[in-house]
Amino acid sequence: MCGIVGYVGRQDAVPVLLEGLARLEYRGYDSAGVAVARNGSLRVHKQAGKVRDLATSMPKRIAGSVGIAHTRWATHGLPSDANAHPQLDASGRIAVVHNGMIEDATMLRGRLEADGITFASETDTEVLAHLIALEDVDDLEEAVRRALRRVHGAYGLAVLDARQPDRIVLARNGSPVLIGVGERQMLCASDMAALVRHAQQVVHLEDGEVATVTADSFSTSTLDAQPSVKTATSIDVEAHDYERGNYEHFMLKEIFEQPDAIGSTLRGRLDTRFATARLGGLNLTARELRAFRRVHIIAAGSALYAGIVGAGMLESLARIPASAEPAAEFRYRNPVIEPDTLYVAVSQSGETADTLAAVEEVSRKGGRVLGVVNVPGSSISRAVDGGIYLHAGPEVSVTSTKAFTCMAVAFALLALHLGRLRDLGPADGQRLIQALGELPAQAAEAIRDTAHIQRLAQWLSSAQSAFFIGRVRGYPVALEGAQKLKEVSYIHAEAYPAAELKHGPLALVAPELPTVAIVPDDELFEKNLASLEQIHSRRGPVLAVTHRSLGDLADHEILVPRSEPELDPILLGLPLQLLAYYAAVALERDIDQPRNLAKSVTVE
Repeated sequence: MCGIVGYVGRQDAVPVLLEGLARLEYRGYDSAGVAVARNGSLRVHKQAGKVRDLATSMPKRIAGSVGIAHTRWATHGLPSDANAHPQLDASGRIAVVHNGMIEDATMLRGRLEADGITFASETDTEVLAHLIALEDVDDLEEAVRRALRRVHGAYGLAVLDARQPDRIVLARNGSPVLIGVGERQMLCASDMAALVRHAQQVVHLEDGEVATVTADSFSTSTLDAQPSVKTATSIDVEAHDYERGNYEHFMLKEIFEQPDAIGSTLRGRLDTRFATARLGGLNLTARELRAFRRVHIIAAGSALYAGIVGAGMLESLARIPASAEPAAEFRYRNPVIEPDTLYVAVSQSGETADTLAAVEEVSRKGGRVLGVVNVPGSSISRAVDGGIYLHAGPEVSVTSTKAFTCMAVAFALLALHLGRLRDLGPADGQRLIQALGELPAQAAEAIRDTAHIQRLAQWLSSAQSAFFIGRVRGYPVALEGAQKLKEVSYIHAEAYPAAELKHGPLALVAPELPTVAIVPDDELFEKNLASLEQIHSRRGPVLAVTHRSLGDLADHEILVPRSEPELDPILLGLPLQLLAYYAAVALERDIDQPRNLAKSVTVE
């Protein structure tokens, strides 16, 4: 959520800042703004609405070679021009853009108002601007450092001072901040997407670090002014990775990128000689892995549902107890961290605040935690002991598709690896390796019949609510399918284990409430048919996602290629993404930026 961009160099900062903001739109926001330092003053333009509206209304007088910009997702204060960032101090000398939340902002605001300071916004960020301006020091970095020692909360911020117009000061605590190193220019951002056109290398700030960036250099230190050493790493993505190409929406593009994304996740990781998976990034020996007696997965949103898929794979293939839990629940319930439990944190961005906090809780109590993330260099990837990178490529749409699918593939690799260290025989290992190798082609087949799915989505779009049901392997697919439908189309959707229908939800089944049923052709096929009989007898319409036709028990069907039973959830979920997408298109929703949602949830 929210986005920070900063530029220091020889060219006009404004076009670079606006381009960076446009590349960060996928994070979710409600207002945007720019501040540029020039001739001893700050020039600011900001407003509620889209980046394109900001660019269209940008006054020609705003120009300069040093500037900061922001897209805001409202926390303190409603979306408005006044609450948009950058926020200024009373004199207009200091400008701040800020991601995160200052927890004691209300108390600090009261003290500042008692001292005669008048606030222009409702934001916690304006508190920071006043605190920095009040520090009686000439050096901006030291002023920022002193102000931050007075606040509690999460922040990623960039600060401009009209008196020192050749630099930007950055700070991080719980919200990502990156420095982009270019040729005779430097950038800063909260996300790699804003840097890729203008920087060749990147530096990640750690929590508790402050940095000063000029056109030719950067320096970093801690909050207590101790220098820190940072090493720049190459940026391994291209600008075109963040572009839609010929697709109408990023979500559709990313759905159709999944066959290639699955192939990237698998590349180099299938060991046919020993019928296992190569996962050197786990940083654990075979002996250490065998010593774990259970696996506990922590995640949020779609990553949590991928974790539930993964827990099923781990129990089935590795015969090790496995469970998945919302990271926010885990972090606050004072969990017992067991030395013989392997913890796995799952996050597309690697910046999810609740998941990162859960990782820190596990590490603080001496547990071993792995990460399943898509963004190298992200906070979670640096905080864990090892893990699996997805290599799915940038995911821009707020609604996760290819990252979810590749998370499930990564868990299949982990389950295969652990299984072969335990009781999974080589014949089963080869069976799974062959099936994994076939997944990219099968994924392409599963999403090929777009016209059929589009017609079904048009029918579904007229519903006010929908049920999604499945058993065992099908249940997390139902969870993710319901999530996709409600977050992008705004149709209310709930997922249940199929057997739970008769324990309450069956009361709602009626002709106007469709049920999307996940019905793999597995050992539970007959059980699933019995559930559909109950819906059918109450005249509830059924859309079945299945491997073979169900006859009169389904009003509509989507047929999906059959894989090995353990891998079937990966393919069964793919058409549900298209179903949600086309339902949202029919309802004319904002596909890539659904209301109230952000791509990376970096505050609670």
